[in-house]
Parts: sequence; C-alpha cells; structure tokens
Amino acid sequence: MLKTVEDISSTKKRLKIEIPTEDIEKKIKDTLEKVRQKAKIPGFRPGKTPMNIIEKHFGKSAEAEAIEKIIPEFYEKALKEAGIVPVTQPALDGGINFQRNSPLSLALTVEILPKIENLDYKNIAVKDVQVTVTDSDIEASLKRLQEGKATYELADKETEEEDLITVDYEIKHDDQAMSAKDQVLKIGVEGLPKEISESLKGKKAGDVVEVETQFPEDFHVKALAGKKAAVKNIIKAVKKKNLPAMDDELAKDMGFENMESLRTGIKEEIENAKKNQVMKVQRDEILKKLVNAHDFDVPEAMLEKELSAMLAEIKASKKAGDKNDDALRAELKPEAIKTAKALVLLSTIGEKEGITVTDDEVKAKVIDISQRLSMPPESLMKIYIQKDGSLDGLRNSIYGQKVLDLLLSRATTEKGE
Repeated sequence: MLKTVEDISSTKKRLKIEIPTEDIEKKIKDTLEKVRQKAKIPGFRPGKTPMNIIEKHFGKSAEAEAIEKIIPEFYEKALKEAGIVPVTQPALDGGINFQRNSPLSLALTVEILPKIENLDYKNIAVKDVQVTVTDSDIEASLKRLQEGKATYELADKETEEEDLITVDYEIKHDDQAMSAKDQVLKIGVEGLPKEISESLKGKKAGDVVEVETQFPEDFHVKALAGKKAAVKNIIKAVKKKNLPAMDDELAKDMGFENMESLRTGIKEEIENAKKNQVMKVQRDEILKKLVNAHDFDVPEAMLEKELSAMLAEIKASKKAGDKNDDALRAELKPEAIKTAKALVLLSTIGEKEGITVTDDEVKAKVIDISQRLSMPPESLMKIYIQKDGSLDGLRNSIYGQKVLDLLLSRATTEKGE
C-alpha cells in the first residue's frame, strides 16, 4: 500500500510503498503450490509431496519469484492511489531488503509529466498562404513523367549527356588495383569525379579512356574516398535515350483518358502537395509558439532520449568534426529541450482533449507509408520494432499529428507568403 509521496522536483516523485506480510506469504504459498504440482521428488507423486519438503527444495526460488511478481502489482496500485502517470520505468532506491514473515518496504522514484500552468492553446495565429499552380509547375511535372518513361537503345554514336554506357574499368591507387566488368554508367551523372565524366563524353564503343582523378572524401566506395587514382575505362556499348512523345498515348500509359485529363490530374496533385506543405509550415509555427509561450521543466529521461537520438544522428552524418560527446551534448541540449517540451505539450493537450490512436489508425499508417516506400507492410513494421521495440514510436507520431491537426483547426489565420 502507498505510504507517502515525496516531491523531488516538478517532474520527479518518490513513492514509499509497504507490502503487507500476508500478501507476500500468500504469493509465496501460491508459487510453492504450483511448483508442487509439477515437482518430481523421489518417493512422491507430483502434487503429493509434503509442503515442508517442497519449501526446503524450492523455498528461496519461490520467494524470489513471488517478490518479482508482487512488487509490480503494488507499484501499479500505488500509482493509481497517488494519481500519477509515469513517463519512465521506476528506479528502486536502496534495493530490496526482504525477510520472511515481515512487510516489505520500498522506495521508488518515478518521472512524470510536469503540470503546465496557464496552458493556452486556442486561437494561435498562423500565416494563411494562398496556393497557386502555374503552367511551369505542370510542365515540370510532365517532363518528369516523360523522363520516367524513357527507354534506351544501342546506338553507333559518340557518347553525350544522359547516354548509358557499358564499361570494363580498372582503377589503380597506392600500388593497389581494383577492376570490374560490364558496369553501366550514365554520362553526366552526379557522384563521379568530374574528370571521369568529362573523359567519357564524345567517345564510341571500343574506345579506351584513361584519366587521373582525385576522388572526394565522401565518395561512396570507401576504398577510393580521398584517393588520387588512375582510371581506365573500356567502352563496350553505348545506349541513347528515347523520350516518349508528349501526347494522349503517354496520358493513357499513366492511366488518364488524354493529355487534358492528365494535366488536370497533375494540377490537382501539385495543388494538394502545396496545401500539405502550407499545413506543415503552419503546424510547425503552432508548435514553436506553444513552446515559446510556456515555461516548465522537462523530465530528465525525455531530455536524455532526445539528446541521445540527436547525438547519434549527427555522428552518423559525420558532421561532428573533432568535437567529443560532451561538447556535442552541450551544443545540442537547447534544441533537445525544445523538442522534449513540444512532446510534453502535445501529450498534455491530447490528454485534455481526449485524443486517442486506434489500432486501425496505426495499421492504416503502416500501409500508407509502406506504399509510398514500395515495401511490404511487414518489413516496415519490423523496422519500427527494431528501432523502438514496438510500434509505440509510430503510434506517438500519429498522436502528435492528431493533436496538431486539432490545434490547426482552432487557429486564427493572418495573411502570409
């Protein structure tokens, strides 16, 4: 049962709990009885062994199992009694000092969401931007569709921009060599050193092209990154690009009746994309104003989680430079605090407004994302589970989006660009 609740800070409390002797003893006896039903003791049938013999053999393990089960039960009861919703797992202060036939006293520290004074989230002003779709927007989109339907055919010609070529290559650097056959390259593609791209222009099948180049430090082949090398390419085939005509046949190939209906569809798609972008900017604006308008402490565990995620991201992007972890943490901390405050605000507002996320909404989101990424929903779910241990990360993302949509529906608008 709950004895006391001690305020350590606005986001941390210590619960002192006492578990009565009779509850512990009942749990131990129940555990021992289950053991007796399965235990194979010489001279006795399962379930018929005297309890004193069972306790002699299995008493200590039964005590440990009983304590392991009963502490979470009384912890949950204490949380309800205190009216506390923790944001982290509890930390046990002082360990477990258990003696048979005695009550068990525990001290548990938990982190909670802070109480936000004068919470105000209605009628937040956002900029309203008028969305327009220009002819150049439509033409650019049509051009991308046309490029996506391009085909390539063998050609007896000199290479030029955007041709595909098949090459055998050999690269030598620092007394080392690497080679490959039948590699397909696109003339003018980004990612290759300029000297190589330029050397391949104006050549024909059968030509041998040799050039020296310096590979960039971030080149995708690690063995070549930052290396000066001699590159030899033997051109084996040249393929030229053929673009389909911009006509009704292209429209039908895209699932439309004719070019007019394709243009209409493209216009609607671009318009929706721009509107979604405006709404994203507005949501960001709302969140920024909310964070700036409310001052409160954030739970240490939430802050640490955000800091760790940001630190891992900056190190993965290789933008950390020579800074050590402590220096990076100090630099990232202000932004991590803002992110944690935003999460606290969204959680608090969502609870106040009764916002929930159903399993069907999570499934729909998984299907939507998997379709956009062209991957099976099961594979996407595995990625989330490997990252967060469950789908809670995705569920929380949907929850935050629903809260922001509610806030946007109640916002006031002013003219913007």
